[in-house]
Amino acid sequence: MNEILNKLIMYHQIHKMSRDGWTVSRISSFLGTNWRTTSKYLKMSEDEFLAFQESHSNRQKLLAPFEGFVKIKLEKYPDTKAAQMHDWLKEHYDHFPEASPKTVYNFVMWVRQQHNIPMAGSHREYCIVEESPYGKQAQVDFGEYNMRDGHGKRVKVYFFTMVLSRSRYKFVYHSLKPFTSSLAIYAHMKTFEYFGGIPEVIVYDQDKVFMVNENLGDLLLTGEFKAFCKAMPFEVFFCRKADPQSKGKVENVVKYIKQNFLYNRPFSDIATLNREALEWLGRTANGMPHAVTKQKPKDMWLIEQDHLLEVPSYVFNEPDPACPVRKDNSVYYKSNLYSLPEGTYKGRGTYISIQTQDGELIIKDQHGRTIATHEISQDRGRVITNTDHKRDKSKKLDSLMLDVAVIFPDNDKALMYLERIRKEKPRYARDQFLHIRKCVAKADADSLMMTLQRCVEDGIYSAKDFEAVMDKYIQQREANGHKMPVVKQVSLSINKKINEIIPDTSNILDYEKIMKN
Repeated sequence: MNEILNKLIMYHQIHKMSRDGWTVSRISSFLGTNWRTTSKYLKMSEDEFLAFQESHSNRQKLLAPFEGFVKIKLEKYPDTKAAQMHDWLKEHYDHFPEASPKTVYNFVMWVRQQHNIPMAGSHREYCIVEESPYGKQAQVDFGEYNMRDGHGKRVKVYFFTMVLSRSRYKFVYHSLKPFTSSLAIYAHMKTFEYFGGIPEVIVYDQDKVFMVNENLGDLLLTGEFKAFCKAMPFEVFFCRKADPQSKGKVENVVKYIKQNFLYNRPFSDIATLNREALEWLGRTANGMPHAVTKQKPKDMWLIEQDHLLEVPSYVFNEPDPACPVRKDNSVYYKSNLYSLPEGTYKGRGTYISIQTQDGELIIKDQHGRTIATHEISQDRGRVITNTDHKRDKSKKLDSLMLDVAVIFPDNDKALMYLERIRKEKPRYARDQFLHIRKCVAKADADSLMMTLQRCVEDGIYSAKDFEAVMDKYIQQREANGHKMPVVKQVSLSINKKINEIIPDTSNILDYEKIMKN
């Protein structure tokens, strides 16, 4: 009876919310009901609903004979899942009927409700934490976000953020490389400079950037971070693993940075992004009232900075701004693409450093060696290339053309013919030469000379047409009883003595002059 009364109350609640303008999906979400059930109840009058519930409650349950077994098991093991209860029923009763998992689940929940056996489970109790004193604590975390550059390419950025727990005064530092211990130390020093001091305690996750291992509370820090902590006046506090609630303030800041600052922001370069982040901190993150304190973090920081510890001097190497190398051996800087030498890209994780000096962009590899220098463009969306960085295809094509020409009895005439093909079809010259080299292997010297002569006289500058003419001459010679000796191509890599011979070559420009005349 209580069950029917509860459902009747829900029925009237659904109809009231519908009259107030709520949609079916919104009602279902609010009450935790299935949208089909909500829609069905809205179509029923109150009499129809009561009749439906009465017939539903009087319906014989398929699993009713097993109520006692389920009740005993639930009382003994209250955390039993319905799936496990289903298996137990099949194990203990050979005559257990065919029932779907949903039917068993509904029956187990009905037994719990009838006999007041709630589901046992662990529940963590939370309570409000009092505000820490000024200058007492700060929290640190890392994040990453996928941005888009001016060409629509994805750029992953990593960031370090710290927040003062009392004033909610924040700082964020971005990098294109994943954070290491040395880079995290640099971000700490930038943060202390921005805060104007150091808090007494800093709370961290158990991150591999700071820790090598943890064993029941014994923390093994990385060498660099351990030395840094010894030189600094703050205490280190590491949260337990998988316990983000211990540093909820900075967790909210990470989400805030992603959703308020980085979302839909185009990437130009890392230096510009960090400059824009400083402006955003002053304008919004620290300049707008906080949702909890109702105060501007900047105003509260004016009080907190007097309680911060003094920043001691610390010698560390300031990292050069690192930029990822693109697959096409280029780097993105201030909305422009700058070319790099061929072979600079060596897979994901290839980075270079960029320095500017006297209007020039100096690009260095990971070992500090200068690999490229460009004049900085003041335009946006340009591709700045250095001709030295382009792949020299002409030399390889010249070599292939010579390889094909030496197959012919008249090398000079063949070279002139191939050069003309190169001019007629510059984009497909390599394919043309490869096809001619392949097809001439089946011809004799006389057929080759006749084919070459005919193609030059008739202006036939196509590998396919060359092959058709050659096949015609081969058929004629075979019809006249001539055997076709195969032209053997010499592999220079096999015969060492032949490989050492340097043949005389003509200047391609000479043939160009002849063709023009």
